[in-house]
Amino acid sequence: MIDEHNLNRVVVASCSPRTHEPLFRNTCRQAGLNEYLFEMANIRDQCTWVHMNQPEQATRKAKDLVRMAVAKARLLEPLYKGSLNVNNAALVIGGGLAGMTAALNLADQGFEVHLVEKEQQLGGNLRHIHSLLSGADPQEELAKAIDRVSSHENIEVYLGAEVTAVAGSVGNFESTIRQDSGETTVGHGIVIIAAGAREYEPTEYLYGKDERVITQRCLDEWIAQGKAELKDLKSVVMIQCVGSREKVRPYCSRVCCSQAVKNAIALKEMDSDTEVYVLYRDIRTYGFLEEHYRRARELGVRFIRYEEDLKPEVSADGEAIRVSCVDPILGLPVRMDCQLLVLAAAVVPNEDVDELGKLFKVPLNQDKFFLEAHMKLRPVDFATEGVFMCGLAHCPKSVEESIAQAEAAAARAATILSKEEIELDATISEVVDANCDGCAYCIDPCPYGALTLIEYMHKGSIKKTVDRDAALCKGCGVCMATCPKKGIYVRGFKLEQLSAMVEAALETAS
Repeated sequence: MIDEHNLNRVVVASCSPRTHEPLFRNTCRQAGLNEYLFEMANIRDQCTWVHMNQPEQATRKAKDLVRMAVAKARLLEPLYKGSLNVNNAALVIGGGLAGMTAALNLADQGFEVHLVEKEQQLGGNLRHIHSLLSGADPQEELAKAIDRVSSHENIEVYLGAEVTAVAGSVGNFESTIRQDSGETTVGHGIVIIAAGAREYEPTEYLYGKDERVITQRCLDEWIAQGKAELKDLKSVVMIQCVGSREKVRPYCSRVCCSQAVKNAIALKEMDSDTEVYVLYRDIRTYGFLEEHYRRARELGVRFIRYEEDLKPEVSADGEAIRVSCVDPILGLPVRMDCQLLVLAAAVVPNEDVDELGKLFKVPLNQDKFFLEAHMKLRPVDFATEGVFMCGLAHCPKSVEESIAQAEAAAARAATILSKEEIELDATISEVVDANCDGCAYCIDPCPYGALTLIEYMHKGSIKKTVDRDAALCKGCGVCMATCPKKGIYVRGFKLEQLSAMVEAALETAS
């Protein structure tokens, strides 16, 4: 149709540009029309869906949206994408399970990988996990992974290290890695943040005050070591959701229920006469993990629910620990005396996540876990191009889920590293040198750090202006809205184009 009618502009009125605009732009390009001479009116998401019970008004609004799109299309100009050479190395931050998995995946594809771990040994949280419900031996798998990483010709491991400075953008980052022996500067094309998380240290239920109160992680280690403390136990009580699913940390730590079920089964298999009680708010053994929950009940593990506003009460009573709670089903108090109290401590972010977020200009959610660009469309990407995430740094998850996400992050990273150069979007900001006086109002508001103030000579005098990094700029328009001198604009969104849309919208109003 474009070729047949010699079209020089295309306007499509349909659904969301976020999902369909790339398809239409690509079609225009294949037909020989510059893809940026295309405009889209979102009459589904912004009209029919929000006004589904007002058909007449929705129709009028749809006409207005189309009229506005046509008005802007008349003033569209051809735009052209830039390109950037790619450094085919990767930087992976975190030497735990997720970080090692991502590093091995990329290294096996032939890419050079710099793996940075702040501890003096690899393994992260997996070093403290001694059994899995799947039956696999995590310590055996960990040893294999560490051996592969340490001996891989494409992986450079930095232990006891941290990244202190980062410059550049997608395809061409430059990071400074600090160790006790000194600093090293490395170039890389992408970053994968797999910085992990940590176990919450409880302050409740006598933890730290009575040696008979431990966490599920500690119990897992005791079971693996065959600790003498586990022999001849008459009663064990487990309390779930310690430090999570409450006001301070409203999120679920996800692995606690399956961990409790796993350890409860192990205790019952060691001695079927041991009474095991699990005090829970909700049992979240999702998927096929439900089979293990059923097995625990068949073995005689007793599950008692409690409400958030009626948490269990714990006191030391001579040779036993007394645990009291209210059964919401019976509406009656329940009291248990046990020799061992096990707390399902929450998974909490590491303390250095704020610094890491600022360093790479990536966001955190309200719980201080790293926030993906889009939960469904870009689940392992950050909004910052070329930076990816995986593992517990993103949110609490199981070993299997961490591995899957690490593989996904490596796959996304490989789409960049496998190229000699990458295309840069054309709809980015453009500085108008004639208008820009170097006031720098636009620099601090830029969420991507794409703008810098520079000086230059003009007719014998020093002038100031703003320089834009094309690889960092996302065309968000914050700079354009901030500038008081019309010294910067976003390509494809010039003031005259936007003014034409407003005037078209006001035609029917007048």
